[in-house]
Amino acid sequence: MKIGFFEDYKLGVILGDTIVDVSSAVAEIPHLGPHDLINGVIADYEAHRPRLEAAASRGKRIPLASVRLRAPLPRPINIDCMAVNYMEDGTRKEPAPINAFHKSPSAIIGPEETMVLPDAPASVFEGEAELGVVIGKRARNVRAAEAMDYVFGYVNFIDGSARGLPPPNNVFFQMKSRDTFAPIGPYLVTKDEIEDPQRLQVRLWNNGALKQSFNTSDMAHGIPRCIEWASALHTLEPGDILASGTNHRGLHAFQDGDRIELEIDGLGRLAFKVSDALKRTWSRETRLERQEKGLDPVAPQLTGKYAPA
Repeated sequence: MKIGFFEDYKLGVILGDTIVDVSSAVAEIPHLGPHDLINGVIADYEAHRPRLEAAASRGKRIPLASVRLRAPLPRPINIDCMAVNYMEDGTRKEPAPINAFHKSPSAIIGPEETMVLPDAPASVFEGEAELGVVIGKRARNVRAAEAMDYVFGYVNFIDGSARGLPPPNNVFFQMKSRDTFAPIGPYLVTKDEIEDPQRLQVRLWNNGALKQSFNTSDMAHGIPRCIEWASALHTLEPGDILASGTNHRGLHAFQDGDRIELEIDGLGRLAFKVSDALKRTWSRETRLERQEKGLDPVAPQLTGKYAPA
């Protein structure tokens, strides 16, 4: 099943290129906002599923192109992002030690919304294409062998980064947790629709140009191990996101006016905009393109505030 929010956060089931309002089927779930509603659906999905399916089958189908889709998880309790979790097409000799960081729920934005680049002396702003794993039930000290039982589904996820901020070696929070730095969507896809999450192609385009293209089979630490590791540190709740990392070779500078599109097999296409009031510019090359030229892989800022003198 594909589930998401649209317009004024009506809950919808996506059927092909249409969406059906199924809000009435789950109206009894206690909630103060859409975040409580979707977390309640996820936490007891098997009980709610028949009602959602029935409502979707009899409801009016509305063309997806005619509605405004919203972030399908407006405010997760936790967003855990795996760090350096790809073998980078075989260029890494061995997996990096498993590691992650926490991203603020306020970083979430939805389809066709805007990632805002702040007035901060970052050397570059990048966005990492990632498979977001959506947790389906409370998970604490989960063994890898049982980890997939705790998965609800999947979502396209972007990990925005403001790199090179001062002071050196003390920047992860201010680099990763800024408002609008976690675009997700366009909807959630339940795990039964994805045959093998470790064999999905991930593609990201910037203004129509393909920049990232890699497969989740290249993960250094697979999804079960990541859930095992994260759930040993803190409890994961229904509706939490575990972002599984990226292949860094296609990373490049996000800048004002960019239209970013991310598509992972079976998860639909997430599109959003980038805005920078300072109108700064960077080289358009990817990290890989720059490495092949023998250059520093991180694109330099060319013009605007904070550009090198």
